[in-house]
Parts: sequence; C-alpha cells; structure tokens
Amino acid sequence: MTVLIAVALTVVGLLGTAVVLTAAPERQAVSLSVFGLALTVLFVVLLAPDVALSQLGIGAAMVPLMVMLASRRIRRDQDRERHRAEGENG
Repeated sequence: MTVLIAVALTVVGLLGTAVVLTAAPERQAVSLSVFGLALTVLFVVLLAPDVALSQLGIGAAMVPLMVMLASRRIRRDQDRERHRAEGENG
C-alpha cells in the first residue's frame, strides 16, 4: 500500500507541475482535469472515498468546465470589441 501512495503522490506532483507550466487556458483546463483525476485516485488509495467523489465532481469536471466557458466568453467579448473598433475606424 505504501508503494501505491508513493506512486500516486509522485503522479499528483508531476501533474500539478504540468498544470502550472501550461500557458494556454484551454490546455490548462484539460491538464487541470487530468490533475483532478490523479487526485481522485490518490484519495481512493488513501481510503477517502467521500473526498475522492467530491474531487471527481468538482476538481475533475466542474472547475475545468468553468475555465473553458470563461475562456470562451472572454474570447468572444474580445472579438466583439475588435469588430466594433474596426467598424468605427473603417
């Protein structure tokens, strides 16, 4: 069991580093989702199924979804502003 915990902790550490080093918000949302899944596995290995279930729902699904939706909204608003500015200048 100790080996499983060590492996799970190592994977969580590596994936956490990958999330931080990812620059593009869309890619970061995907890596955040994978990180959430790794945390879910870690919690299962640590015999915390209730925390694992919460992590699966919130950390691996909802937070990355919110990041993707916010990123899409920001891009859409920026495109509207750019088109509006081009219309006024052109």
